[in-house]
Amino acid sequence: MDFWQRYRAIDARDTRFDGQFFTAVSSTGIYCRPSCPARTPKAENVTFYETSAAAHEAGYRACKRCLPEAVPGTPAWNIRSDVAGRAMRLINDGVITREGVDGLAHRLGYSARQLNRILSHELGAGPLSLARASRAQTARTLLVSTDMLLADVAFASGFNSVRQFNDTIGEVFAMTPTALRATGAKSGVRRGAAAPTALTLNLPYREPFDPGIFDFLAVRAVPGIEVARTEADGTRSYGRTLRLPRSTASFFVVYNPSTPGKPLQLTATAVNLHDLPALLSRVRRLFDLDADPQAIDEALGMDPRLTSRIKTIPGIRVPGAVDPQELLIRAMIGQQITVAAARTALTQLSVVGSLAEAPSPGLERLFPTAAEIAEHGRELLRGPRRRIESVIAAAEAMATGALELGYGDDVAALERKLLPLPGVGPWTVGYVAMRVLGAPDVFLANDAAVRNGLRVLPPGAALSPDFGEVSPWRSYATMHLWRAAAKPKDS
Repeated sequence: MDFWQRYRAIDARDTRFDGQFFTAVSSTGIYCRPSCPARTPKAENVTFYETSAAAHEAGYRACKRCLPEAVPGTPAWNIRSDVAGRAMRLINDGVITREGVDGLAHRLGYSARQLNRILSHELGAGPLSLARASRAQTARTLLVSTDMLLADVAFASGFNSVRQFNDTIGEVFAMTPTALRATGAKSGVRRGAAAPTALTLNLPYREPFDPGIFDFLAVRAVPGIEVARTEADGTRSYGRTLRLPRSTASFFVVYNPSTPGKPLQLTATAVNLHDLPALLSRVRRLFDLDADPQAIDEALGMDPRLTSRIKTIPGIRVPGAVDPQELLIRAMIGQQITVAAARTALTQLSVVGSLAEAPSPGLERLFPTAAEIAEHGRELLRGPRRRIESVIAAAEAMATGALELGYGDDVAALERKLLPLPGVGPWTVGYVAMRVLGAPDVFLANDAAVRNGLRVLPPGAALSPDFGEVSPWRSYATMHLWRAAAKPKDS
């Protein structure tokens, strides 16, 4: 978007662009979200920034009226596969907090100095400033949504000390943490429990939101590791156990369409405070909550094969992954067999997973590690020997560190890493790219369900068979085809 397109967006107070860019006003010294209800500033006083960190670096403070940090994340970090996009995915996952700038730079294949120069040029702020802004956003979420002690909020947000936390909140928001917490009380935000090992908060997202993502996760849920339910009133829930960098945890996400505002409510238990930023980031990725569904639907709706489905199912999401290594194993086991058969195989394999530290009904185990699969997979997996050996080979490579994949990769890197593995082809790479990286433009042309979905859609003889007309949103077209194949009566 150029300057005047963005200026028209803030003049219209268009909520679709909240989180996608930030508006800094020189006459007031503050920065806002595009939908801020304040009077539209004069164009000559406005500077637009890609990130809130860039606005901080330029000396601006967050608007107390619109709270620009209280918005969904930037969808560009999934769309962009450049260094900046990959870096932001890792920063949001807490890599700088755990490994420092050198660790982030190493993961991306650059020196710390090169990375600082690239991010400063592309995003207007260096990695430390970007991480600081991410911590401030997490802190604001916890302050207004929970009754956690301030010290717990500080460490849960990734700050090294309470003093650093207080200074950052004051600089970014021009408020004390206590005053910032009061803004949540005024807006009626429901707070969760005070216990640092359990918290409940709402996850912001851009509307519309299609709850069909709960169905996608439900049919693939592995008993003991995942739980999914649909109630008579339409309430959907999904929960699971997972490993985080410093600990293990379990969480539930609940969506009730009859509740005012249709909130997505997250409840997390038995989580190390230092792992909260990673947990929040991964849950948001799992439910694709940083997507811009109106822009996606507008592009998809231009294809006559999808027009009616967009009207019926607005806001479809691409499910992400909370663990890249787990997702690769699930993809390899699931290729060329039905979803039900893959779930059966994964259930058989799950018995070697460690017991959860704080089990709850239906959530007793963790998904097996790569090392556990490498050691016990041959005796538990059933099917063609070649497929079993391929899964074991991938698990052994991940267990030894010979194969590393994560949120900081791009599609080309995944291809270089995965295609040499036995039993891995373009479908596997595309599926992993969709779910681990959130890559928006993957079309799984050879997928059986995609082909079945195409038979349900209206014909498009003059259109490209790979849906090139809706690029860069073909991952979402794939989701519509999968839905059409699963529920053809919905089309």
